[in-house]
Formats: sequence, structure tokens, C-alpha cells
Amino acid sequence: MKEFHCGSLVPGCEWHTRAEEEAEVMRRAVEHMRQTHGETVIRETMVEAIRSRIEKARDAA
Repeated sequence: MKEFHCGSLVPGCEWHTRAEEEAEVMRRAVEHMRQTHGETVIRETMVEAIRSRIEKARDAA
């Protein structure tokens, strides 16, 4: 399971997602950046910034 916390990229944003596959986490994160943060063009640098912040999910207790 992989997860991404938007606040690690956009300070103050509480949004996060998790999925089995990194590709699905990326898809959701890019969609979030478009809808919530108004990013109309997702550049390679943004993709790399998101990818570098995807972590293995901590087990929920």
C-alpha cells in the first residue's frame, strides 16, 4: 500500500490518499492538484515532486 500526503508538497493541505499501486496514487494526486489547487498544467517537475513524496503506507491500527 502506498500513500501521498499533499501537505508534504502544499503546506497546510490536509488531503491524502492511499492505494495499492503507485500509479493510482499518482493519478489521484494529479487530479487533486488540478481540482483543488488549480494546477492546469502538470509539469514533469510536479510529477517528480509528487512521486518523491509517495511513501509506503503505515499500517492503520
